[in-house]
Amino acid sequence: MPQDVALVTGASSGIGAALARRIAREGRNVALVARRADKLEELAREIERDAKVSAHAITSDLIAPGAPAELVAEVERRGLAVDWLVNNAGFGTVGRFDTLPIERELEELRLNVGVLMELTRRFVPDMTQRRRGAVVNVASMAAFAPGPYMATYCATKAFVLSFSESIAVELKETGVHVLCVCPGFTRTEFQQRAHVNTSALPSFVWMSAEDVADQAVRAVGRGPVLVNGRMNSLTSTAVRLVPRGLLARAVGGFLKPKAA
Repeated sequence: MPQDVALVTGASSGIGAALARRIAREGRNVALVARRADKLEELAREIERDAKVSAHAITSDLIAPGAPAELVAEVERRGLAVDWLVNNAGFGTVGRFDTLPIERELEELRLNVGVLMELTRRFVPDMTQRRRGAVVNVASMAAFAPGPYMATYCATKAFVLSFSESIAVELKETGVHVLCVCPGFTRTEFQQRAHVNTSALPSFVWMSAEDVADQAVRAVGRGPVLVNGRMNSLTSTAVRLVPRGLLARAVGGFLKPKAA
């Protein structure tokens, strides 16, 4: 009989690693997916030691052509059944869109949207057949507003939010839960990799990856959208009342790189 696992993409660091640890503490076996084999194997050993569950490290560059289908085949080869799918892998780019390398923008679209959608489509049918399971899609507060100078990133997260809300309705009677997680500023490697200047932000707006992961795991089955933190929840409600043009200018003023 296949072993049930929670499959977490982008599991080598940040929110993905925190989610893997938190899910394992629930007694669930995990399958960890990312490009960095050394980080994955180290995390898998830690989880097996501390949580006393099975942790499978699967190295994959999900942006590569055919990678999602290859991941599904590898999961099957290992005798695993995905009970929870956690689509966390993603990245962001910063700059004026017409100056950014188009190849990298397309990779961002591919990972943040295409891979998430493909893995959901490939794994959910087995969940619905078993009449249990969960899809956890990690979006961002960026999903709620246009994002000048992070145009592609914010657009991809808006897709993740809309997509998650839509399939949550479609899957309502199947036993499969859908949750879209929308963190705000979280202390991870994301800001450094995306070259986002957050030095002016006060400490109280930040959350830890562990807090985001804890809230996400506890929210599965309680509704399709989780906005992490009270302040972020209030903000996500407030932005709906602001004209989109004004909102875009305000966000652009915050995100605009100094050289732009």
